Amino acid sequence: MNPKPSSVEEYFSRFPPEIQPKLTQIRVLLKQTLPEAEEVISYHMPAFKTSEVLVYYAATKSHLGFYPTSSGVSNFKEKLAGYVTSKGVIQFSYGEELPEQLIVAIAQFRAQEAIERAAAKKKKKLK
Repeated sequence: MNPKPSSVEEYFSRFPPEIQPKLTQIRVLLKQTLPEAEEVISYHMPAFKTSEVLVYYAATKSHLGFYPTSSGVSNFKEKLAGYVTSKGVIQFSYGEELPEQLIVAIAQFRAQEAIERAAAKKKKKLK
């Protein structure tokens, strides 16, 4: 396995030129949707993090993987009916347009979930 990339740019550079536009598209979309989040490399993938990692994304040979954790998949199950999914991942084919509105909705859901989880932790600590 390749060593962990030190930056998102290095991660992107590991993929063929025909895959890089999709990576850039989802990166820009997530940066716009999650301006408060820090862009990091986690588990060898680009990710966006606040108090916790909100979403990851990764390129494979055949699709772009979007990893919004299990809650991000389960809470959008009906809208994801046309996509290959598993517990915490959604696969987007390179040959199709990215469902930007759906990605935005899932990312916003995860950001709100993280805020609520952090507030609950804080409340618990104060008790």
